Amino acid sequence: MSTTLSANQILGNQTDQSLGRVMTKPPPLKAARSGPMADRVFGWVAKGAAIFTLCMLVAILLSLTISAWPAISKYGLGFLTSTTWDPVKEDFGGLVMIYGTLMTSFIALLIAVPVSFGIALFLTELSPAWLKRPLGTAIELLAAIPSIVYGMWGLLVFGPLLSTYVQQPLQAMFKGVPYLGAFFSGPPVGIGILSAGIILAIMIIPFIAAVMRDVFEVTPTLLKESAYGLGATTWEVVSTVVLPYTKAGVIGGIMLGLGRAIGETMAVTFVIGNFNQLDSLSLFQAANSITSALANEFAEAGAGLHQASLMYLGLVLFFITFVVLSLSKILLAQLKKNEGAKT
Repeated sequence: MSTTLSANQILGNQTDQSLGRVMTKPPPLKAARSGPMADRVFGWVAKGAAIFTLCMLVAILLSLTISAWPAISKYGLGFLTSTTWDPVKEDFGGLVMIYGTLMTSFIALLIAVPVSFGIALFLTELSPAWLKRPLGTAIELLAAIPSIVYGMWGLLVFGPLLSTYVQQPLQAMFKGVPYLGAFFSGPPVGIGILSAGIILAIMIIPFIAAVMRDVFEVTPTLLKESAYGLGATTWEVVSTVVLPYTKAGVIGGIMLGLGRAIGETMAVTFVIGNFNQLDSLSLFQAANSITSALANEFAEAGAGLHQASLMYLGLVLFFITFVVLSLSKILLAQLKKNEGAKT
């Protein structure tokens, strides 16, 4: 057999190559995996899941309202302004718990937001490549620690340190000073509103930092490099490019941390003091929160006004969470509206 090609074959190959043709066989057509019926079923399932979630929300709200109705009918809105909590005399007011919940959450956000912002900024803009992944993983691992471990650590380790190195020096410094002295008053035991707020801040930092880091990384590299090319500093790039581009995600991360702080139970129960009186506005004053009161008293509360008052506290916590979520939605809508007006 001859191993040479004929002239016609050589000419044909040269012609095909000169015209740039690629002789390939078209792929076989695949049968459609879904049809109109599958799309309808998927739509029904998705709609059913949404309706089920709304029904569960309404059911929880109704059950809380029905269970709390005896306390609502007796105290009304005065329950929110009364500081009395006496199960023996069956006289209840929720102001101490509401104040403790809001104050500890505010302290937690006041500490956690700037720290989380610094962590996210370092990981996305300043950290060397070899440190970025292990540091980010270590911060995220903080979110996996159970809340009761935070509470035990706060009671046994952090509380004594706070008392020895913060509370006692501050009390000695501001002793006899009007207003400021009362602001740092209280027994030097290291538990109270400030201790609970700091523990909550440590708990929510991983959540806020992780969200901020992810949204910062979404910012197009071209925008940041253009700003650096114009001579902008790192802070100018973050403040004028990254934050305006990602402010919706940043606010979402902050609201996620706030929701985590408001609903936390065990860690706060260990370090807040569980004191149902509001003697002063000191940061070191032992207080109580809604979640701590529910955890401590619900199992022992008898059917009647005591249990109804605890359910009233749960309804108030539900309302606080709803208000926080609504305010965040309004803020995001206003930001989008302002962006639309600028463009």
